[in-house]
Amino acid sequence: MKINRREVVKSLAAALWPNLGTGWARSAQPASGPPGKRPNILLMIADDWGRGHAGAYGAKWLQTPTFDRVAREGVLFTNCFTSNPKCSPSRATILTGRNSWQLKEAVNHYSIFPNEFPVYPDLLEKAGYHVGMTGKGWGPGDYQSTGWPHNPAGREYQKRRLKPPYQGISNVDYAGNFEDFLAARPKGAPFCFWLGTQEPHRVYEPGSGERAGRSLADVVLPKYYPDHRVIRSDMLDYALEVEWMDQQFGKVLAHLERIGELDHTLVVITSDHGMPFPRVKGQIYEDGFHVPLAVRWGQGFQGGRQVEDFINFRDLAPTFLEAAGLKPAPSMTGKSFLDVLKSNRSGIVDASRDFMLIGKERHDLGRPNDQGYPVRAIRTRDFLYVRNYEPDRWPVGNPETGYRNCDPSPTKDFLTSRFDEYYRLSFGKRPAEELYDLKSDPECLRNLAANLKYADIKRKLQAKMNETLRAEGDPRALGQAEFFDTIQYTGPRHHAYDEWLKYQKAQ
Repeated sequence: MKINRREVVKSLAAALWPNLGTGWARSAQPASGPPGKRPNILLMIADDWGRGHAGAYGAKWLQTPTFDRVAREGVLFTNCFTSNPKCSPSRATILTGRNSWQLKEAVNHYSIFPNEFPVYPDLLEKAGYHVGMTGKGWGPGDYQSTGWPHNPAGREYQKRRLKPPYQGISNVDYAGNFEDFLAARPKGAPFCFWLGTQEPHRVYEPGSGERAGRSLADVVLPKYYPDHRVIRSDMLDYALEVEWMDQQFGKVLAHLERIGELDHTLVVITSDHGMPFPRVKGQIYEDGFHVPLAVRWGQGFQGGRQVEDFINFRDLAPTFLEAAGLKPAPSMTGKSFLDVLKSNRSGIVDASRDFMLIGKERHDLGRPNDQGYPVRAIRTRDFLYVRNYEPDRWPVGNPETGYRNCDPSPTKDFLTSRFDEYYRLSFGKRPAEELYDLKSDPECLRNLAANLKYADIKRKLQAKMNETLRAEGDPRALGQAEFFDTIQYTGPRHHAYDEWLKYQKAQ
């Protein structure tokens, strides 16, 4: 008998999330308190930009003056995390204010986007905001078949194009499209805009960083890579796209400054997850889910501060809504951090913001002998505990099909040719449990899960994680893991790896 996956999904979802309907969730209620002029809301989100790769975080080998300005004039966060280090689920978390395992089909990359979850752009639009987006919004995936009239991030403004300086950089004129969006704004209306660059997502023009005059010696390599010219050059190509991204953000801020609206705009700059390199993007290690975040609102709070509170991507939507004078929708499980922003304090402001959950299911379907790699993890100030539910599977994809949950790159080719410890760190199979002391081992190289000295810490972290996942309705924690295997894959059956092989053969 042929299984109807869509019907299985619907029946399982109804059992797991009985309180979610399609009607109630699209409204937001005014928050209590005195009315005031509502701020504009501008989210500028990079695609695959790693934590720490900004001047504000101490990086010297790339230049990010726009991010650094927002951090200097606003608040720089040192502990911002996505609950799922892949594009689609990470962006869905931002839009809905829910962790990815609370999003039904949207937990996966290249899935559908259910239409019963309210998203903050829609709620702000219903409250009188002018809403739009340019570049990359939610995706990749299918939102059309579930009834969305446009990308969940907003109506698209994509007409303007420019000539990029290097291959791999998008020709989308982000700043120009933002100006078109503002030109269409009704008089007196506040705006909500999503600007999603496609940089520094791969592919890169090989050697572009060196040709631009950057020095290989300046690159700071993570310890899970060998020190080799191939990787240093690849990182310079990545840095070039990070700098391009930052320049586009700068053009947007300059326009807001020219029209006198910068200080009246809540500006957020972040990235959906870590850099597109092995052991980072899509992986449950610190560099994969720990992301940059700076927030500025000239008229809203005092800047020049650095905050250590844990911020979850699902906290962004409630924060935007509260800033606009609205309450979050009942479905949103994130917590506004507007109080942290307005506290005028540095360091730890809200001591209860001290842990974070992370997880993923499969990347896609259609890969031979590869069912994906389900993981959940808990991150506290001192430790990262990881539970790999299927340790016999390949965490980055089957070697027979090119480790497809890792973007093709010179670094990937170099590491997969070695079959040594560096290969194992990025592509090898992993034990059922991992535990890392982040104070002494921030790059997650020494697994302490089998060390009896840490047995009590591991037990407490595991209990806290499981308890929270059950409270959040995670199907895997509730014994309903089969739900994730029914989700339809909506992406192409070929992969960038295939194109990369063609490119290599042509050289």
